[in-house]
Amino acid sequence: MSSLAEAVVALGYGVASALVPIVNAEAYAVVAGQRGGHALVAVVALALGQTAGKLLLFESARRGSGRLAHKVAKRGKSGRAATRAARWTEPIRRWLSRRRTALPTVLASAAVGIPPLAVVSLAAGTGGLRRWEFAVACLSGRVIRFALLVLPALLA
Repeated sequence: MSSLAEAVVALGYGVASALVPIVNAEAYAVVAGQRGGHALVAVVALALGQTAGKLLLFESARRGSGRLAHKVAKRGKSGRAATRAARWTEPIRRWLSRRRTALPTVLASAAVGIPPLAVVSLAAGTGGLRRWEFAVACLSGRVIRFALLVLPALLA
């Protein structure tokens, strides 16, 4: 397979894996590393696809957070459910609304997977993190993660 075709497949697989939890980007990275060839192209394309997919989640949360807050306020959500939701959502939102804590969190999540990047993407979107900052941190972390997965196969 040519490097362009491999890049297109990896890009598509990255987007799919960002949106569908069953599709595993890490497994694709390991297989790409074992096949050799254009493993670096596959890693970068996979990371770009993952970042594009996570940006879709980020933007969905960003655009939906205002509508959701309006609906909750309109409905007058009160009681134990509101208290329980506020107990865990507010600290996360505050944590991801500050750049000095949000960017390392996104980078760590993208590189290590803890906390899950899908959750961080949604929370960062509602927290007001800048799109380009999220994209750079996410892409950097994904490249690191996939490169570390491919490296042993390339060195063997």
